[in-house]
Order: sequence, then structure tokens, then C-alpha cells
Amino acid sequence: MRATLRWAHSDLRTHRGEALFIVLATAGIVASLLLATALFGYATNPWQRIFTQSRGAHVWIHTMGSADTSRIAGLDGVESVAGPYATESATVSSRGTRASVELRATPSRPSVGRPLLTSGHWLDPRDPGGVVLESRLARALLAEPGDTLTLPGTTRTLTVVGIADSAEPRYRPGEQPGLVWTQPSALRDPGGRVIGLRLTDPDDTDYAVQRAVTVLGSGAVGEVSTWQQARAEAQGDNRLLGQVLGLFGLGALVAAGLAVHGAIGTRIRGHLRDISVLKAIGFTPGQVVRIFLLQHVAYALLGAMAAAALTQSLGTGIPGRLGDAVGVWQGLPEHTITLFAVPVGAVLFIGAVTGLAAWRAGRVPPVPVPRRAAPAGGRLTCLARRALGLRLPPALVLGWHRAFTRRPRTLAAVGRLALPLLLIVVAMSAWTTIDRFHSRPEQMGLPTALTVRADSGLSDRGTRSLLAREPGVAAVYPGVEVAALVPGQTATIALRGLGTRQDRYPFTLAEGRPATGPDEAVAGQGLLDLLDVHVGDWVRMTVGDRPQILHIVGRSIEPENAGRVISTSLDTLRENDPGLTPTLYQLRLRPGADPRQVAAALTSAGRGHLDVHAVPNPADGLSPLRAVVAGLVCVLALIGLIELMTAIGGTVREGERDLLALKAIGLSPRQITGITVTATSCTALAAVVAGTALGLPLARWLINAQGRSSGIGAGIAAGPSPLLLFLFGAAAVLGAAGLAAVPAARAARHRLADTLSAVA
Repeated sequence: MRATLRWAHSDLRTHRGEALFIVLATAGIVASLLLATALFGYATNPWQRIFTQSRGAHVWIHTMGSADTSRIAGLDGVESVAGPYATESATVSSRGTRASVELRATPSRPSVGRPLLTSGHWLDPRDPGGVVLESRLARALLAEPGDTLTLPGTTRTLTVVGIADSAEPRYRPGEQPGLVWTQPSALRDPGGRVIGLRLTDPDDTDYAVQRAVTVLGSGAVGEVSTWQQARAEAQGDNRLLGQVLGLFGLGALVAAGLAVHGAIGTRIRGHLRDISVLKAIGFTPGQVVRIFLLQHVAYALLGAMAAAALTQSLGTGIPGRLGDAVGVWQGLPEHTITLFAVPVGAVLFIGAVTGLAAWRAGRVPPVPVPRRAAPAGGRLTCLARRALGLRLPPALVLGWHRAFTRRPRTLAAVGRLALPLLLIVVAMSAWTTIDRFHSRPEQMGLPTALTVRADSGLSDRGTRSLLAREPGVAAVYPGVEVAALVPGQTATIALRGLGTRQDRYPFTLAEGRPATGPDEAVAGQGLLDLLDVHVGDWVRMTVGDRPQILHIVGRSIEPENAGRVISTSLDTLRENDPGLTPTLYQLRLRPGADPRQVAAALTSAGRGHLDVHAVPNPADGLSPLRAVVAGLVCVLALIGLIELMTAIGGTVREGERDLLALKAIGLSPRQITGITVTATSCTALAAVVAGTALGLPLARWLINAQGRSSGIGAGIAAGPSPLLLFLFGAAAVLGAAGLAAVPAARAARHRLADTLSAVA
């Protein structure tokens, strides 16, 4: 044991940098996997906790005010109901911020779908103007208990008495109205009712919805929302962040394992005589294997323990969503098990890869085998001889020859180095895609920047004229958006009529063609998946009691409503309903116009008759991903450094055998150094080319697959610019050359006695 420890200590002193990089890389990998686990728990647990504690309804059905909802409670599979409650659509304002809301008359605190108060108190019958806001709506309005809400265009005011969490779909500006619980006396013009169903078997949600709609009649149903939709929306970007962290963490773990395997293999080839001496003095093959295995497992264990300790102690201090996720994760029952299992799994994987490489050390014979005078592949190729005949620099020719002489070993080194570079290319592609949402939103399904809704005080013509007078507005597209029941009546989708045939809305198409003819439409990926249809199919839906049949001629990129959107022109919808008038206006701004300034100017010009919202950008919720990508690139760069150091060490050791011959033919130490630097640069260049060639299509496939699964649709992937890829490749090759220069120069200046002992 003492000899083993002395060997390990001597090897650590010789390879301090490599040991440090292994520890840091392992720490980064384990931290990434732990954060990914935290984000997955954070994505599901808060909503699930609220749903369980509030006894949330599995289905919420919005109906006409005259609908008879009493028969729904007696349907098979319905355990209990919430409501029905009278509702009124309104717009409220607080601190200069507006929001579309649903006022829900709730005379008593419900037992199903019960709001969970986070501050304030529940409604008091003695205060008819008091309301309770859903927490996300309250954050959007910057409202707290005691604040006063106004209803623009009226003299009505409401007082916030409480803020509560709910498991229902949350407020989304321009898409989902916020939820406001109020006394029945506060409603002035109830336009509908809502009823919640809690089911005995949540898996039968679609069937329960279909039966409820059949009982009520499709003409009486306005909108249906299910617990699956609410859960998917609540998970949202958190699950995406967790997937990104988990994917890169596992990829980095594989890359680190391969790098450690290559490092040990190279070290064994460089210490064959030392290993033979160890066996000659009594070390068994098992003891030799344990020397390498325990040493590298100790490095991995140190890095894993450091990552677990830092994540546990400092994780909640990470700003933004990651810190919140760690805080929630630490309160989950499985937190302790995960905190132990993830580091142990990473260490065991690295230990398994290390054991495979160390097993070769155990097979080294006790008596050194003389090296062949002319190793296979050592002779100059015809191409190399011709290059020397053309008087090309010997360092370049011999360096290229040394890099690609031993093909199996060279391919292994290139493959190990290409893996972290490939993952870095994927990370850069993810970063570029997020930037594209902000820099070129018109290519990502966001051709307009503002949505405007006008009240009854402004006519359609007056609204268009008012909007067109604003200097920052380039185009105005009138439209309407309604909820439509899908075939089978199991869910609702968004049916939009935007623009006219003369002034078409600029949809971003990823497949098919624009909708130009009668009854033609484009649809989002989420709708195609929901209905199991494709471009070219006809679909039938129900809007109120009127059927609408449309021909899907294209697939558009739809960031809204999880892609469950079908869009056509306003003229097409008017053919089915001639009295249809625009309820919203999409505004395309001029280049350089600030959406906030334009929105403020329109709000002021509308004198309380316009409700202006910025079109939500899905990339806004992915801002933490930038920091995640930057951290992952650093971890992958560390792994690449480990592999580069391994490749450099192997090249330098193999070059020591040729040192006497190179000096004998008249090469200077600088030229000999150039051979090693060139060989390392060629290896790095091959890895860069392979990593880029494989990384770009892999990144496009992964990003488009994520876009498809989220409903936005494929076609959103954007690769890094050619200039960025060139700079990335140049940095990798120049960095490899710089790292190789110092050890190569040191080896080129070895004394002849040292060289003779090395080749003996």
C-alpha cells in the first residue's frame, strides 16, 4: 500500500494540470446533472402541489349564460363539480398596466378548485367591491392587497383583498385572460358561465369532455381547458431548461469518460518500463490496475463531492429561475436520494471507463518488450516524400505525417476531442436560435410586435385610422380570435382570422403554401398533432353552433397557444358569419421602432378605448438558458483541454524516439518543436472539422424536435454564422498549438543521454 501511495503521489506531481482539469470537469458535469434534476422537479412539483392542495378540477368548461349545466354533475366518472359560476370579460388597470381578465362570481370559497391564498384574505360579503387575484395576474399588474383596480372606460373600481394560487391556466398577455374572483354583485354584464369537473379517473379526461359537450350542446360551449393543458403550460420553459441541462450533462459525462480513458491509455504507453519494474519487484496485475483506478476515481469523487456541496449550499443563491428551482427541489422528499445518486452514478461511470483502460496496464509483461526499430506506419508515404521534394517546410510535412501515421490511434484521439467540440457547436446553435427570436422575430412566427383591442367606443374604421396615424406602425392587420371545438369535441383550439385577401397577414410558413383561396388556412404543429392531420387535409370544427370547414394548405410556426392554432383570413370567416367584425388588430412596426414607446403613444391617443399588449416572445422565458449554455461551454472546454493534454503528451513521448534521427539529419530544435506543434494542430483541426460537420445537423435536429414537441413546430433551428464557426475552429486549433509549444520545445532540447535512455 505504501508503494502504491508513493506511485500515485509521484504521478499526481507529474500531471497536476490534468488532475485539476478532471476534478473541475467532473464538478461541472455533476452540477449540471443536479441542476437538471432540480429543474425537472421544479417544472412539475409547484403545479402538482397546487392542484392537489386545491382539489383542482380536471376540466373547466366555459358555456353560454343560458346553458343548463345541472345535468353534467350526474355524468358517470364525475366525482364533484365546481360552480357553475357566472363570468364577465373585462379589462382592468393598475399602476399604468392593463390586463384582460375574467371576473368570476364566487359567493363562497369553493371546495373543488379552491384558490390557495398567498396573501390577504378571502372575499367578504360585506365588501362587494373586493376581489382576489390569481398570483400571476397580480404580478403582471404589480398589485398587492389594498390596491385599487380600475376598469378603463367605466367608473367602476375594484379593491384587491387577496392574492391566490390556482391550478387553472395562468394569465398570458394577449392569450389567456387573468382570473379574478369576486362577489356576484360586482358583475354588471355576465356573459357566460364556467363549471369545473373533478373526475374519478383523470385518464378519461377526453371522454368526459366529449360527453359533457354532447349533453350541453356544442353551440353552448365556448371553451374547454383540461388539467393536462394547464400542467404543460405550468411546466413550460422549466422542463426545456431541464432537458437542455440533462442532455448536455450526460453528453459531457460521456466525453469526460472517454477523455479519462484516453489519458490513462496514453499514460500507460508512456510508462511501460515503469509498470514492468513494478511487476518485477512484486506488484500483481490487480495492484497495478488499482493504482490507476483508485487514483482517477479519487479525482472524480473529489469533483462530484464538491459539486454536490456547492449545489446544496449555494444553489438557492443562483439568480432567477435556477435558484428558485433548487429551493423547491431541496424541499422535495426525493431530494436527499437524488443528491446522493447523481454524484455516485457519475463517479461509477468514470470508474468503469477508467477500469477498462487500467486493465491494459495489468497486462504489461514484467520484462519490457524491445520496441521495433521501424514501427508500422513509420515510413514516409509517397505524398510526404513528394512534399519534401517540393521543398515544403520539413516541420509541416513531418508533423502531418506523425499525426496521421497511426490511423487507429489517431482516429481515437480525433473522436475523443471531437465529442466536446460537437456539443459546443450544439450549444452555440441553441444560443443562436434564442437570439434569432429577438433579432428576427418575423422568421420565428412573430411578424407583429403589438396586439390592440378596442372597446365599443371606437368603430372598426376609427380604430384603423387611429392606428395608421402612429408613425411607428408599418401595417395594421384586423382580425378575430375565437375558441373552436375540435372534431370529437374533446378540446378547444384557437381559430384566428387575420388580415384580408387584399392585405394578407405575413404568416411564417415552414411547410406548404400561404392561404390565398376560399376556405384555405394554415395551422400550427400543435394543432396538426392534436387532430392527427397533415398539410393538405380538410378539418371541421365548431364555433358556437356554426360548423367551420377549412383546408389546411400550410404549416405555420406558431409560438402561441402551444401551436394549437389554425389561421385564415378575416374574409374567409366572414363568409360563414357576414356580421363578423374585428376584435383585435395586429401591428407590424417599422424597423427601429420601440414597441414600448409605440404602445404608450397608442394608449394615450386612444383615450382609454385601446388595450395595447406586446406580443409575447417565447424566448423571453429562456433567458436563463444563456447562462446555462455559457457554463456548459466552459465544462466542455475543460474536457477538451484534458484530451488535448493527453494528445500532446502522447505525441511528445512518441517524438522522443525520433529525436536523434531528426537531429542527425540537421533539423534544429525549433524545427523539431514545429513537428510536434503541427501534429497536434492537425489532430485538433480534424476534430474541429468532424465536430462541426456532425454538430450542425445534430443541433438542427434536436432544436426542431424540441420545437415540434412544444407545438411551435420544426423550422426554428438556426446555426451559428460562418464567421463564428471559423473563429471557433481557429481558436481551437491555435489553442492546441499554443498548448503543445512549451512541452514540445522542452522535449526538443533534451540532452543526448536523456534521449538514448528514452529509446533504449
